[in-house]
Amino acid sequence: MKNFNTLIWLLLIMFACPSSSQLEDFFSDSFYQKLTATYGESANSRAKRWRNVLVENQSDSDWSKIRKVNHFFNKNIAYQDDLQLWGKKDYWASPVETIGRGKGDCEDYAIAKYFSLTSLGVDENKLRLMYVRQLTVNQPHMVLIYFENPKDVPFVLDNFNPKVLPASKRRDLKPIYSFNAQGLWMAKAKGLGRKVKNSRGVSAWNNLVQRIEEGEMQTLASVK
Repeated sequence: MKNFNTLIWLLLIMFACPSSSQLEDFFSDSFYQKLTATYGESANSRAKRWRNVLVENQSDSDWSKIRKVNHFFNKNIAYQDDLQLWGKKDYWASPVETIGRGKGDCEDYAIAKYFSLTSLGVDENKLRLMYVRQLTVNQPHMVLIYFENPKDVPFVLDNFNPKVLPASKRRDLKPIYSFNAQGLWMAKAKGLGRKVKNSRGVSAWNNLVQRIEEGEMQTLASVK
């Protein structure tokens, strides 16, 4: 099943600006059959609702896409920590794994939202995953942030608070650092920051990318 998940996730990454026909090919009968066989019928229903979000909103504005993706995952995915869900202390699930299980922790929400939005054509340079401290419960937490313009205050997509709000109105969050596929930024005022090169602070992200690359090669080899 690992190969199936990593290939699906790789396809999502490749679809930086997919057409509706490409996404329809992606959500094939074979995809639903494998997902159902692995995770059950409820996963099939979730995947079909996910497909509707990605296919039916390609021409929407960024703001509309953000609100719909944020709402979808907050409504359809239940919170559960990694130790209970995966038997590991820190496991970053792929979007397909999150959809399949119907559960995830804060990292899984943020990752699934990130790749769903990039597959909807939202510029990845406007998106960052941000580690914060949730001051209400005094715990580390992850959210997804969106910059409409580089110098603007970003908006926060969160599973703790379902409303998409500007970071300036999230007094309950203390930014630590943010990152995307382009690199790592140390957080400063308004969630901006300076880019940090060669940091080890996103080792889980790098390991995740490695899993995808290795999974792609294994999957291609198994097809031949």
